[in-house]
Amino acid sequence: MRIDKLLWFLRLAASRSFAQQWVQAGHIRLNGRRVEKPGTAIKPGDVLTLPMRSRVKVIEIGELPGRRGPAGEAQACYRVLDERGANPIAGAVEDHSSGDTLP
Repeated sequence: MRIDKLLWFLRLAASRSFAQQWVQAGHIRLNGRRVEKPGTAIKPGDVLTLPMRSRVKVIEIGELPGRRGPAGEAQACYRVLDERGANPIAGAVEDHSSGDTLP
């Protein structure tokens, strides 16, 4: 499946034309490599790094969606790899003055 179509199907892009522009801007990475062509093929197991408005989102594609369905259906097709609670080392900031860990 094309990366632009996938981003639209997964509801990570509001429209397919926005997804195409997002890819062409060169900010998206596929398995660590920069992608600039909207027709780049995506398969299950691929890891995408997506710049969002306030953070970077890293997802692993579990299965390719057959359509642009509801949000729950779309989210079932990928796994977020950088969730704050998923990795306590990456998601926590230590306060060395009191020895506590802040979320």
